[in-house]
Amino acid sequence: MNRLLLSVAMVFSTFLVSIGQGAYQIRVNPSELTLKVDEVKTIQAVVVDDQESYVTSREILYFGTPEVSVDSLGNVTAHRPGEHQIIIISPDPQGAVLRTSYLVKVEYPPLSRIEIREMPQKIYSGTTFPVAIEVFDEKGFQREDITVVLTSSDPEIIDFDELHNLSALKPGNCVIQATAQGISTSMTLTVVKNPVVDLKISADKQQARTGDVIQIRGQAFDDKGNEVVDIPLFYSFEGRSFDISSSAGGLIKQDGRFVAEVPGHYQVAVNSGSKAARLSLKILPRNVARNIEVVGSGVVSDKHTSDLWIWEGVDGRDYAVTGTWGADGTAYFWDVTDPANIERVDSIQVDARTVNDVKVSADGKICVISREGASNRKNGIVILDVTNPREVKTISTFTENLTGGVHNLFIYQNHVYALSGGQKYYVIDIKNPAQPEIVGKFELDTPGHAIHDVWVTDGIAYSSNWQDGVQLVDVGNGIAGGSPSNPVQFAAYKYPSGAHHATFPFTSPSTGKFYTVLGDEIFPYGLNTNGPNMAGGFLHFVDFTDLDHPEEVARYELPGAGSHNFWIEDETLYVAYYNGGVRVVDISGELMGDLYRQGREIAFIIPSDPKAYIANSPFTWGAQLHKGHIFYSDWNSGLWSAKLAPVTPDETKIETD
Repeated sequence: MNRLLLSVAMVFSTFLVSIGQGAYQIRVNPSELTLKVDEVKTIQAVVVDDQESYVTSREILYFGTPEVSVDSLGNVTAHRPGEHQIIIISPDPQGAVLRTSYLVKVEYPPLSRIEIREMPQKIYSGTTFPVAIEVFDEKGFQREDITVVLTSSDPEIIDFDELHNLSALKPGNCVIQATAQGISTSMTLTVVKNPVVDLKISADKQQARTGDVIQIRGQAFDDKGNEVVDIPLFYSFEGRSFDISSSAGGLIKQDGRFVAEVPGHYQVAVNSGSKAARLSLKILPRNVARNIEVVGSGVVSDKHTSDLWIWEGVDGRDYAVTGTWGADGTAYFWDVTDPANIERVDSIQVDARTVNDVKVSADGKICVISREGASNRKNGIVILDVTNPREVKTISTFTENLTGGVHNLFIYQNHVYALSGGQKYYVIDIKNPAQPEIVGKFELDTPGHAIHDVWVTDGIAYSSNWQDGVQLVDVGNGIAGGSPSNPVQFAAYKYPSGAHHATFPFTSPSTGKFYTVLGDEIFPYGLNTNGPNMAGGFLHFVDFTDLDHPEEVARYELPGAGSHNFWIEDETLYVAYYNGGVRVVDISGELMGDLYRQGREIAFIIPSDPKAYIANSPFTWGAQLHKGHIFYSDWNSGLWSAKLAPVTPDETKIETD
């Protein structure tokens, strides 16, 4: 956390960035800031009262972004072009908090090059395909905001539409050119005569459920019956819903994979030039919905609740630990052996405002909790003996290199992976929990890098690095020669929003495909600590089966709510969706397209309690399956348990005509 107490001798602009609270306001000089990439300039913020006097007792905190960082002295560094907001906060010992956002404009660097990518070796007349173009600026950023013009030296041979689709009209040679802002590149293409006289189409099945991926295969043949294997084929579909008030929908890839979102009759087609072939499909409802009911709750009515962890204790009973947020550093311990009668059995208080993350070792003996907002600003982690969860004991407190605050952590094979200041994680050996020792560290070197979470399984650490996406790091798996003392990154995937908050790895039992499920965290309307909230963001399903070529293949997006923490067991996803409660989702089979629209949601439950800290205001934080019950924590109401109804025998059957 960046901090600055400003001197009254400083001179400030009278520009009011935002309305303050009561008689106080935050003011910033200069009133606006424009930077070039990698440039550094200083801003100065101060709190003034209604007499325009500086309030020296008020602390100033600066919060940057991965695109624009800011240090404790107000030095702002631009990392990426665009318009970005940094946050300035002034807390008060009495609890009043001033907050404002400050706009930083970062100029786009000049362009350096244009590349035309992935052109086919042979272009046949009568075919059409999209041209892949990438534009880079002088700082190496790939630019998506640039309009590129494609032209042809002979439009009778090759022509383009506004979407960069190339149409090969007749045989011949032609030069194509891509131009943007005075930068251009060109290449010579040859169009040859199209030999195709016939197309055929087939599918691995012609009846399926919504969400089932169907493999469509198109084949082109010449006048001698030989298959033409290097000609581009274009796949498309149209459909008619069984429900006359709903339109059909789905997704088809140009490798022939098709998935329908709505039950109905569909027709898939393959085209090549003037040739086409079609095939009819019948898509039935997925039919996976089940009843769910609340079983029990452990209400926390005096503070916000954070994360949870459920485990079987050494005594064979089942327990839970929950953290607290923005409060007094308390962690609660619960007996959940009977999920209908959740009993708080102990608590422990540490020097912190927030105990954000809580984890328990696989043997059920050690619990580690994170600290943020310690009064002495040392933060770090606290290691607890939970051999008897009714008499929790502190073993040690560890703060080395963790004074910036530990937001999240993970325990794996006698090591704690603890975030430090939202930038990196340290690997801490706790074989002797009374004397923890740092043995390794992982940190990116990208501009403005940041991290939110780390999850470790099978010797691989999956870190969620906001704009840098997920990082796969060998910490003992052997795939890249890594170890806890020598973490080695070997794969990564990032997506445009830069909001990557949490990762859960998942190998599909039914397909063998390996996915990372990547969750966003976005608060489009800000965070209200004293009332109801709405969040944004969704889950991205990335096929990592080929580690060198990860592909984002599916999404689960709940309208009007945003994702937080989640859990996967077998082929079922349990995801806390903040104001949308807990969602239980079928992720069986190959995953592709919009999982929500495909009817893969099995059940949902939204916690609400009039006795909660914020009454009847659901904001679900995390979910975990344990011995057939779904346990979940809610920011405003505490710990809950729920139970899904059993699967009915006919649930997964597909009708036949």
